[in-house]
Amino acid sequence: MRAGVLLSILLAASACAFALDPSLDVSQYAHTAWKIREGFAKGTIYSMAQTPDGYLWLGTEFGLLRFDGVQAIPWQPPDGEELPGGNIRALLVARDGTLWIGTGKGLASYKDGKLTKYPEVAGYAVGPLLQDGNATVWVAVQEPGRLCAIQTGTAKFYGDGSFGSAVFALYSDRTGNLWVSAQTGLWRWAPGPPKHYSFPSEAVAAHALLEDDNSALLMATRISSPLGSLVTNSIEAGLKQLVGGEVRDYELPRITGQFKPTCLFRSGDGSLWVGTVQGLLHLHRGKIDRFDGLSGDVVTSIIEDREGNVWVSTEDGLDRFREFAVPTISVNQGLSNSAVHVLEATQDGSIWIATADGLNRWQNGHVTVYGKQNVPGQNGRGGERELIVNARVTEIANSGLRNTVYSLGQDDRGRLWAGNREGVFYFDHGRFVQVPGVPGGTIFSIAGDGRGNVWISNLEQGLFYSTPESAIQNIPWARFGHNYAITLLPDRLQGGLWLGFFDGGIAYLKNGQIRSAYNVADGLGKGSVRDLQLDSDGAVWAATEGGLSRVKDGRITTLTSKKGLPCDAVHWVIEDNDHSLWLNLRCGLVRIVRSELDAWVSDPRRSVQTTVFDSFDGVRSRAAAGRYNRKVTKSLDGRIWFSPLDGVSIIDPRRVPFNKLPPPVYIQQITADDKKYDAAQGLPLPPLVRGLTIDYTALSLVVPEKVRFRYKLEGWDRDWQDAGTRRQAFYMNLAPRKYRFRVIACNNSGVWNEAGTFLDFSVAPLYWQTNWFRALCVLAFAAIIWAAHRLRVRVLEERQAILERHQSEIDALNQRLMKAQEEERIRIAGELHDGVLQQLSALALELATATIELPSDSQPKVEVREVEKKLIQVGTEIRQLSHELHPAALQEAGLPAVLSSYCEDFSKLRGIPIAYQADESVEELSPGAALCIYRIAQEALGNVAKHAQAKQVKVRLTRSDNRVCLVVSDDGVGFNPDGSGKSGGLGLINMRERVRQLNGTFEFESKPGHGTTVKAEVPFRPAS
Repeated sequence: MRAGVLLSILLAASACAFALDPSLDVSQYAHTAWKIREGFAKGTIYSMAQTPDGYLWLGTEFGLLRFDGVQAIPWQPPDGEELPGGNIRALLVARDGTLWIGTGKGLASYKDGKLTKYPEVAGYAVGPLLQDGNATVWVAVQEPGRLCAIQTGTAKFYGDGSFGSAVFALYSDRTGNLWVSAQTGLWRWAPGPPKHYSFPSEAVAAHALLEDDNSALLMATRISSPLGSLVTNSIEAGLKQLVGGEVRDYELPRITGQFKPTCLFRSGDGSLWVGTVQGLLHLHRGKIDRFDGLSGDVVTSIIEDREGNVWVSTEDGLDRFREFAVPTISVNQGLSNSAVHVLEATQDGSIWIATADGLNRWQNGHVTVYGKQNVPGQNGRGGERELIVNARVTEIANSGLRNTVYSLGQDDRGRLWAGNREGVFYFDHGRFVQVPGVPGGTIFSIAGDGRGNVWISNLEQGLFYSTPESAIQNIPWARFGHNYAITLLPDRLQGGLWLGFFDGGIAYLKNGQIRSAYNVADGLGKGSVRDLQLDSDGAVWAATEGGLSRVKDGRITTLTSKKGLPCDAVHWVIEDNDHSLWLNLRCGLVRIVRSELDAWVSDPRRSVQTTVFDSFDGVRSRAAAGRYNRKVTKSLDGRIWFSPLDGVSIIDPRRVPFNKLPPPVYIQQITADDKKYDAAQGLPLPPLVRGLTIDYTALSLVVPEKVRFRYKLEGWDRDWQDAGTRRQAFYMNLAPRKYRFRVIACNNSGVWNEAGTFLDFSVAPLYWQTNWFRALCVLAFAAIIWAAHRLRVRVLEERQAILERHQSEIDALNQRLMKAQEEERIRIAGELHDGVLQQLSALALELATATIELPSDSQPKVEVREVEKKLIQVGTEIRQLSHELHPAALQEAGLPAVLSSYCEDFSKLRGIPIAYQADESVEELSPGAALCIYRIAQEALGNVAKHAQAKQVKVRLTRSDNRVCLVVSDDGVGFNPDGSGKSGGLGLINMRERVRQLNGTFEFESKPGHGTTVKAEVPFRPAS
């Protein structure tokens, strides 16, 4: 899958690769230098090539480097392999993606991780490499000079004795001719029989070949030494061309001084790049310019990568040239000075640029300077290493303009007006004419209003305007209530004038009257109003220190950093031909497209999406806006021109460079606990990895500093991690398992390679981190738990046995106690009945007999009768007590009848009504069970009598499902069973124990204020 993605990226690269803008000088491109002395590489870079994967390969005198735009890493062949030599003299990427490597001791090729060496050229110094239209790779071999043709793995030598000791250059022209430059001269080697061309001197040799625009062969020549090396300090070096079979000099326009070329290259924009021992020359569209700031003086090779960058290697380092989105015109392009104050575009296509050293008129790449100028030219330094490119500048003397211009504007006739400390001037017929009656001084802004008037903002003396009749009028600043106006904006539709003030606020002037004024209290941005721009819909945009304000129909809204601007302070604003707004802010150049503006105008609460151009795009930001206006203008072709600190910057809104190529992404290596590993799929890592670093890269060489990354370690990260521009991922204490690391990247234009790449690796476990060890631990733990469980069960069983034995003993004791209790009750009941009751009966008879002998109306007889009655009552109570202690009738009458009788007696005795209900089938209950139920009823009713204060009691005796149930309930005061109650506790225990002895259930329910219910249920056991 990744191979398919890479192929699609490469196909896209070939389809949409772009070149540099050929209209620019090389000094207007973005330039980056990497120097050997700063640690970039170990030795001189002699050759460069880019493989289809996007890597830039650098051949140096100490080996081969692989460069991703950020790091140059020494390349190591696969394990067990080595290059034929360490001095890399030539590199070639064939159309099938093979990298051919020419060294000082042989030749090798590298593709798909396989290194191939060619024994036919082993030991020979390899020079230039070339692949022709037939896919044949031509190899130049030195000492002696020969050609080796390699096709389908077969090598064949040509040119024995023809080339002398060395071959310096190979070239295949548009018609398929193979050209060879050797010590013996120039050869057209193939097709057909070889043909030789001589140089004017036998010592001259061409070491670079290229075709010009007319298909003539160009040659970079210089004197060769007897050993075949090239002499760099020869005065006979220069460009030659082959015309009509003769080698002639090739003159470059406007070049003075000695010229010593080293290499030739034609970039995709058609420009000719000439490397020299004095720097770099750039020929484009009939113009030539020179770049002096290379990493070194002597250029060794030049190539162009798939994204349109031009790479130049020198004796001291490496240089890259790429296109700025915003190129800048400076003194290198002819400006008289790079300190630019204001700009103005006029209808003839000119851009007028007021600098600190004269007023410049830029027209079709030519600069005309009005006023004083420090003329560039010969600086008096001589010597053969001095190379001078003539400037494209014309100076106009006696132009009528004196002193430095600080303000520019136009009147309704399209004439340019300029203001300085001496006065105000207009440009007419090639000269500047001073406007009479308008004083000089600090002139901030000049503007024509469409009705013939020209308005002039003067710091010291107020607002002036010149009428079509040349009358001069003045309005003092005091009338506006402000210090002074920095910027003026004519309203050509309404005939008024907008003014933006230094101390904040704007005002609208019409017919000499202030019609409206707005400030911060009305919603205008705070601080100075630096610029005003009329929108295509009639709104006015105000650039303030507190944001961009929009004024229309008396309503003001302000766009700030809270709603999408990268920062608040706006220096100027201008509308392009597509109605988008361009803003210059402290933090860069910003574009807001019309759709975003319209959406924000409809709903000021929403945020706008902006495009920010920063220093990587060629924009130099300014902390302060400067005093004078305007610092921006728009030319007839729609380009926007504005002033940074070092010249004039230009952006074409319809040609903003956009990198469409998604960058290929690669994982380079893994470092685990300071040990490095190659990024091989399925990489096994050792156990206990404490620190893990994953190095990755993305191959976009335009602005590698703006390549952004996201990564995710599957099995560890929950979501994608935004790494920004960082090219490393860090992890700590990874658990032993399999992982997949994914990484994606975007280029400098924000185009993402969503597929990215991935690497599968694993962290090995120690024995105690393995599954079998975990399983063993689980089994051991389970065994321990099982053993503990069995031990616990055994202890519990033993305790249960003890409890059961004790319970049995308690039960037996209870049974004996209850049996003894019943026996004691029977004995006491018998003694009461047979003894005490009989004696009481006898005593009662004796008293009755005694009463007969007493007189009927005597007092003693009355007292004896009272004693007799009391004896009878005591006997009755003793007889009742005897029956309660031993209800003998249970065996004869049965439980229902006995319990009914007991309830009647209880009700009579206690005065508490009892509702009694009984199931007669309970009669058949065994005596033991009947006695148990009877005793429970006795205990329950006794508690009612003692504690309940009940008004009514219900007693229900039922039989159902072979169970007998007794329920005794009252409507008394009740109590809390959980507290210390009045029930005595022991009675409940006795009732519960009696029921338990019969394997029954006992329930007790009571609640304060809601009475008490006792329920006893025992199995039905019939009488035997």
